[in-house]
Amino acid sequence: MAVDTPARIAILGAGPIGIEAALYARYLGYDVDVYEQGQPAANVRRWGHVRMFSPFGMNRSVLGLAALKAQEDGYQPPADDALLTGAEWVERYVDPLANTDLVSDCLRLQTTVLAVGKTWLHKIDLPGSEDRGDELFRLIVRDAAGQERAESADVVIDATGVYSNPNWLGQGGLPALGELAAQPHIEYGVPDVLGAARSQYAGKRTLVAGSGYSAATTVVALAQLGAEEKNTAVVWITRPSRSANGPIPLIPEDRLPERQRVAESANHLAFGGNPQVQRLAGAGVSEIHYNRDAKQFQVRLDFYDDDPEYAPEQTFDCVISNGGYRPDNRLYAELQVHECYASGGPMKLAATLLGQTSVDCLDAASPGPQALRNPEPNFYILGAKSYGRNSRFLYQIGLEQIRELFTMIGDREGLNLYESAKNLL
Repeated sequence: MAVDTPARIAILGAGPIGIEAALYARYLGYDVDVYEQGQPAANVRRWGHVRMFSPFGMNRSVLGLAALKAQEDGYQPPADDALLTGAEWVERYVDPLANTDLVSDCLRLQTTVLAVGKTWLHKIDLPGSEDRGDELFRLIVRDAAGQERAESADVVIDATGVYSNPNWLGQGGLPALGELAAQPHIEYGVPDVLGAARSQYAGKRTLVAGSGYSAATTVVALAQLGAEEKNTAVVWITRPSRSANGPIPLIPEDRLPERQRVAESANHLAFGGNPQVQRLAGAGVSEIHYNRDAKQFQVRLDFYDDDPEYAPEQTFDCVISNGGYRPDNRLYAELQVHECYASGGPMKLAATLLGQTSVDCLDAASPGPQALRNPEPNFYILGAKSYGRNSRFLYQIGLEQIRELFTMIGDREGLNLYESAKNLL
């Protein structure tokens, strides 16, 4: 639904995609508020020690570089082929972009959006009607002092991501028995076991759960820690593997060498490449309890094949759950959003993703602007959250989403600031 300037656009989340969307909107003359409960790129900072699989050239926009060079004479971005850590990416690109004049004055930091709805319409009113777009969105927000207020917007873009909403550790995607109580003591991210968190894991027995690249990154780092610190042990539980190569898929002639390195290293460990790493395939956590006095976890494991070889009840000093992430959709519960019953992402986009069969995220292509539409006019979900539980999201896809979104908002099919910005470099 077309919205002319000067309209107010509310962007939820000051992650990299939220910042890029704000920059695009400001170039077009829209009034923008970016709401962020912490600091810009807060989730990236949490995994800042991890080296990214994709090079810098895939994680910046031409418009972003143009804004940075206009802001600061002599700004030198990283080389396009540079493999940065998350912290380096934030320091050298995301933070400087957030501090440009076009973005910085629209950031509403330390401000939490509690809910988004319409001013007078309830979710059930005017189902699927474009007339809902005639009414402003109402946002309930809370500032750092705990004061709540209501604000309004013509367009709302949810770019809050998924990293703050990890999947549960238990079987079938449910919390394990006792997990809710033990949750504060479980690590659901990718800890810096070779750096800031070294003392927490050195010489300890750690349970790692997960079958994706986050788990692979964690296990490879713990194995390196074990080579340097005595009595460091890892038990890695994964889903039943259907691949002879191991739990992490290998992509033939992988175009991302760092991804290939991590996958091959993790699979080597899965097949006994390090005596300090034990992999239990087809295992799941059915029960977990944290003993505060002993500072240990008592974990009960169930096995897909009822394998009696391993003890079902085991003790661990640390537990890391790397089972992926899911969108938190409670924020817009009062809006008309059609969600996929499998991924939890917006239905139109999710349907196109189901048709993309390649295991390599580099083969993914944007399905076009119509896939971003929701039954709720002028409400859009961008970035990793738009993919729901599908983990194949790429930054380049997010930039294409931004470009496509503003062709709809501005009702200009050929609008492409990324192409125009090439003349500014």
